[in-house]
Order: sequence, then C-alpha cells, then structure tokens
Amino acid sequence: MLVLGIETSCDETSAAIVSSQREILSNILISQIKEHNLYGGVVPEVGARAHLEVLETIISQALQQANINLDALDGIAVTAGPGLIGGVFVGITMAKAIAAAKKLPFLAVNHLAGHALTVRLAEPLDFPYLLLLVSGGHSQLVLVKSALEYVLLGTTLDDAVGEAFDKVAKILGLPYPGGPSIEGLATLGNPKRFKLPRPLLYHKDASLKCSFSFSGLKTAVRQEIAQLASFQDDDQRDMAASFQAAVLDILVNRSRNALEFCLKQKISLNAFVISGGVGANQALRKALQEVSQILGIKFIAPPPNLCTDNAAMIAWAGIEKLQLNAVDSLDFVPRPRWPLESIKGEK
Repeated sequence: MLVLGIETSCDETSAAIVSSQREILSNILISQIKEHNLYGGVVPEVGARAHLEVLETIISQALQQANINLDALDGIAVTAGPGLIGGVFVGITMAKAIAAAKKLPFLAVNHLAGHALTVRLAEPLDFPYLLLLVSGGHSQLVLVKSALEYVLLGTTLDDAVGEAFDKVAKILGLPYPGGPSIEGLATLGNPKRFKLPRPLLYHKDASLKCSFSFSGLKTAVRQEIAQLASFQDDDQRDMAASFQAAVLDILVNRSRNALEFCLKQKISLNAFVISGGVGANQALRKALQEVSQILGIKFIAPPPNLCTDNAAMIAWAGIEKLQLNAVDSLDFVPRPRWPLESIKGEK
C-alpha cells in the first residue's frame, strides 16, 4: 500500500511517499525559515503564498524520488487541520484535486494525529502508549489508544512550549526558530544563574497535575534581563541555559505525573513517546529517558527529522486510516482547530 502525504499546516511545505511496510520512499521538505525569520515568527499570509508556489513541484519531486507515478498510489493523505488555515487550504485543495482526478481514497489527517502516530512509522509499537506532544503550537499529554482514539490528560493553559522558545529567543536576540537556537547556546551557559519560575509545578489543584503554563516563564525572562545593567554574551548564554532548564523541569514533572496516573489506573502502557518539533531537543530526550527508566516504562523518541513537521508522518497517518477504512469525503472542510480527542466517531 502506497500513500502520498501532503503537509502545509505551518512553515514547512512537504510531500512524501510512504508504504504500509514503514518504508519512506521519499520525504521532500522545503522550509520557510528565511521568509519568516525577517519577522521573528510565522506570518500566515506569507506562509500560504510560499506553500502555493512550491507544492506542485515538491509533489513531483516526491513521486520522482520514489520512482512511481500517481497511478501507483493507493490513497492521498493531507493535513486538514489544525493549523494556519491559509496553508491548510492550499494542501487540502491539491490533495482533493489529485484524489478526484485519479479516483483515489481521500484521507483528511489531523496534524496532531500525524505526530502521535509517527512512532509507529519509526518502529512497530502496539497501542496504548502515552504521548508527550510538544511543538510550536501544542503542548499536550495524550493517551493514544488507537489511530482514531485519543484521551487528553493535559494541555497548555496559555503558550505552547515551542512558542515560548521562539518568544524567548526573540527576547535574547537569537534567530528563528527559537528551539534550536536556545538549545545550542544553553550548552555554553550556567543553568542555575537566573532563578526562573516553574509555573504549576507546585500547584495544589490535582486537576492541573498534567497541565502546562509557559507565559509566566517568558515574562520572567524579560524581567530578569530588564534588571541587568547591560546585556552581554555571557548573560545571553546563561539565560538560554536557565530558561531551557526551567522548561525541562516542567516537562519532566508533568510527564511523570501523567505516567504515574496511568500506572494508578492500571493502564498497561507499551511505551512513553515524545513527538513534535521540541521533541528533537536532545537534553529533553535524555531527561525523559531517565524518568521513564525510574518508572519502568519504555521510552521512545522518533528520529529528530520525523519529530518536526513533515509529510511522511501525514502519509503514515493516512495509511493507518486507510487500514481502518476511515476514508473521508471530498466535502471535508479544513479546520483551523481540531482537538485530537474529538476524532473518534467522525466519518
């Protein structure tokens, strides 16, 4: 079974051919970092135009690299939300056109489900498993029960963690995207110099044990810098290290709470998985590996290139839907918001 995947939900335009045997025959990606770096973040209108300009070309490149044509495909999968709606419209319109012209199954993929199922593309893994999904737009702890069934244990109350990385990087004068910039600089700094808060870490409300908050942390960074007489290179390094240390403490604590909740509920987890762009952070992977070992649960982190937005994960999520005969109508409407937990029962 071969599926073409299309991803245009944010600032990467991607097309991929993936087989039901977990073979990535092609995974072409064009980043818009240069376009958005001028603004210090993603500009929706700029992104939509950039997707439109290159999408047809990269689909052709994906087919060529896989050494097939459209007639060899068994389905067309595309990110149909959540995401920046202009970009989502570009991808879904192209996917519908190909599906209609070639009379192929059309598979509207939830972008978050693409991240959630990436681990099953990387290696065989049975359901259920616990997922920490951390990206520029999302911070969630999710129990993945099947390709179509998700239970949300906790989410962010304000900023997503990747958004916090981007905003703090801008405060520190670092280039976009903020995650890799801060991660690289943090290795050179003192993570204990600045006493930054860990929002919700000691909150007494049990209902918030798996929730996240990063807005106050971002504000604390700005306030600490404002109190300095001048802002030097060593200040920049130390703040990057201090900020990343605070983020890791929050993510590890929330993950541990979610794992312990599953254990208390006698949910037999097959693994604890990280996904999303922030999941490529090596320090975070190491910290989560350690807490998983303590609790006796297998930890899996997909390859970094599959953590960030890409069409291979969308193609694989499409294969999972196709195997369940969960094919979508060409009338499917793109969704800027589409909670994972709402997927079950949808046609």
